[in-house]
Amino acid sequence: MLKNYMEEVIANKLKEMLDGLDVCKCPKCIMDIEALALNNLPPKYVASEKGELYSKVNLLMQQFEVDVIAAIIRAAAIVKEHPRHENANP
Repeated sequence: MLKNYMEEVIANKLKEMLDGLDVCKCPKCIMDIEALALNNLPPKYVASEKGELYSKVNLLMQQFEVDVIAAIIRAAAIVKEHPRHENANP
């Protein structure tokens, strides 16, 4: 099984941060935030449980977490300014 572990990292971190972000919380905007954040971070592909464990250890590194949070905040600002639907409400 091959997967981009960053998808899980972004989804989990966004769930933690969502209440503090002044942005529409509809599914379309959430997916847009995730996509933009993922496009601004390097992928972390894993092909095994060992690879996933290694990636989880890297997640604990402070700079990695700062980069993830910064990417989410930037993406949320873009989605807030340019929602892809009408009547976007936070």
